[in-house]
Amino acid sequence: MAEQRENAIERKSFAFAVRIVRLSQFLREEKREFVLSKQILRSGTSIGANVREAVYAASRKDFINKLHIALKETNETAYWIELLGATEYLPQDMSASIHQDCIELRKLLIQILKSTKERIHSDAGE
Repeated sequence: MAEQRENAIERKSFAFAVRIVRLSQFLREEKREFVLSKQILRSGTSIGANVREAVYAASRKDFINKLHIALKETNETAYWIELLGATEYLPQDMSASIHQDCIELRKLLIQILKSTKERIHSDAGE
């Protein structure tokens, strides 16, 4: 079960990164916004990069650390999306859609972290 969630997070974080790259392009080309587009590009693509690193982690501790970084980047990305929506750089429907994807990633990351930590505690009790 955990492996399926991990595969799901890898697929979803990559798809999200693709959306973020396209969003950054939109912000630069259509809105002529360069600073916020770089911020969201950095944090939004970092999620998938850290998930990918976690998949190939050397240990459970390393796995957890990489996913914690991905979770922090997810929270930062949600902030930038909310800011872009509030400042009307993004239309409401676009903002809501990508924000929902970001929230789903956050939920998945939290579930994986929780189940991994529970597994570590149950293994330690054996």
